[in-house]
Amino acid sequence: MRKHIYLTATLLLSLLNNMNIVNAAGFNLVEQSATMGNAFAGGAATAEDASTIYFNPAGMTYLPENQVVISAHAARPVVNFNNDGSHTTSGPATSGGDGGDGGSWAFIPNIYFEKTITPDVRLGIGLSSLFGLKTEYDKDWVGRYQAIKSDLKTISMNPSIAFKANDHISLGFGVSAMRAEAELTNAVDFGTLTKVPSLFQKRDGLASIKGNDWGFGWNAGTIWQVSEGTRIGLSYRSQIHQRLDGTVSFSNVPGKLASNPAFARSGITAKLVTPDSLNLSIFHKLNNQWDISGDIVWTGWSTFKNLSVVRDNGKNVASIPQNWENAIRVAAGAAYQFSDALKLRAGIAYDESPVLDKFRNPRIPDSDRIWLSLGSSYKITPTSNINFAYTHIFFKTSTQNKLTDSAVPTLRDTLKGNYDNYANILSAQYNYSF
Repeated sequence: MRKHIYLTATLLLSLLNNMNIVNAAGFNLVEQSATMGNAFAGGAATAEDASTIYFNPAGMTYLPENQVVISAHAARPVVNFNNDGSHTTSGPATSGGDGGDGGSWAFIPNIYFEKTITPDVRLGIGLSSLFGLKTEYDKDWVGRYQAIKSDLKTISMNPSIAFKANDHISLGFGVSAMRAEAELTNAVDFGTLTKVPSLFQKRDGLASIKGNDWGFGWNAGTIWQVSEGTRIGLSYRSQIHQRLDGTVSFSNVPGKLASNPAFARSGITAKLVTPDSLNLSIFHKLNNQWDISGDIVWTGWSTFKNLSVVRDNGKNVASIPQNWENAIRVAAGAAYQFSDALKLRAGIAYDESPVLDKFRNPRIPDSDRIWLSLGSSYKITPTSNINFAYTHIFFKTSTQNKLTDSAVPTLRDTLKGNYDNYANILSAQYNYSF
């Protein structure tokens, strides 16, 4: 057992240095297990493996005595912007192309470990990324004064405990320590700021903001075993408050603007409040071959009112209204036990975006989406199995008509057009019980 614990710890430390994240609804990540072949339907009630530490820690009471779960997700979002009349405040069109593909491949790993203390008490720990996003456009694209690169990475460690209150009720609780790292870049139209007509939109510089911090939260849940084949799960995950400390810097600043304090390198802070969420799930075993599941997840995105970056002297670097709304995700799935070794899964989900059309910006060009998922689980030995899943995400075409929001005296341009996005996710997972 010590060998397995040591291996798990080594992998955890390795992954801390190799996180690459892709944005899901808002900037939430639900890619926490390769059992996503059912679109994560019934996540708070299914309790199929140790990934329940994330979805509902109470589910650990349904697992084998000890279990290690290692999963990885290769995600490829495609972010396509189509320009439709982007222009400067004074009227001329903003120069540049459509930005290319703002998405890229991302690798999202998860590791979970669960151990039995007594027949009714379980301990567990999970390492995963709870939130993240990455968009990066061509440096000379039409929206460069609003965004080029937007990158948020998080890593969370989630120790948990679960116990059976009686034959029908299980309870679970966990705490999360989360580190967040963020990087934002955009072009600055120094050519226009010099007030030399021949340099308008032809003397760009780059603004870069970086910051990081640790934050703490908690999660809790319960599972009610309604009957032998039916259970209902309810889980809650709290907000995490962080103050990202870092720096702002500018490159290619013209000599006549070099003394302007707005373009000086300095320390900055930015507040990040991740949303809380509530998951109500049901799992029902129809017979020895079929089971079905479903859930509804509420996420409190209304806390994200403004993306504000402030210098150490109190001056704003950027203040971008977001005014997100709370959102829901609804999923339904089914699994078929094809043989003693092979289980097949399928699922569908509707994932509501918290972003309103009038506040959409190219850093997070989010919209409502539909998930279609397929997956399988194959038992290698009596104590181990592998899982595979594929998901395609259809994004609703969304519009963009946004004026630049910034305290930096740059060109007040309007980015106008629409986004045609989609994503593919491939997942694999290994479970070992001992």
